[in-house]
Amino acid sequence: MAPGTRADDDGRTGRFRDLALPHLDDVYTLARYLLGNDAEADDAAQECYLRAFRHFDTYRGPQIRPWLFAILRNVCHSARARAGADPQPAGAAEDIDEATVPIWSEPPETPEKAVLRQRDADTVRALIAALPVQFREVIVLREIEDLSYREIADIVGAPVGTVMSRLARARAMLRSAWLAADGKEPR
Repeated sequence: MAPGTRADDDGRTGRFRDLALPHLDDVYTLARYLLGNDAEADDAAQECYLRAFRHFDTYRGPQIRPWLFAILRNVCHSARARAGADPQPAGAAEDIDEATVPIWSEPPETPEKAVLRQRDADTVRALIAALPVQFREVIVLREIEDLSYREIADIVGAPVGTVMSRLARARAMLRSAWLAADGKEPR
């Protein structure tokens, strides 16, 4: 059949669905970290998938997830620029629920441990949300989405050395903020 026919479109749609849809939760999670609330993250994820589908013919790689993250990053930056928004939205930490940041899995815990774990999780989410965008996005892509330095560099459009530097600075900022939140002096 000729390109542009119904059967050709169905094959493209099926390939896109099979490759891209399994990463929808990851795309949405990154959008929540970058934008700070559910409604904007929904819109950004939807726009990301619309753009990805529209330009699916240009996709050339074994890994679609970094390609989707690069599109999402552009969508999120455009949304912030259009809104003239502060890179750190107010209330960002409150908008991220327990399911978006897997901390660890343990056997059933005591109520006391549950309270402490929740407090720690809330603190980590708030500290990540408080990072400047350039540091927040690399820490989320590396530590939560588990991307390689090369994949992150491709997504953010920076050299691998810059990504490594931003990660080191983000980790140092998180460590200092964690110690300050815990009432201890950073060393």
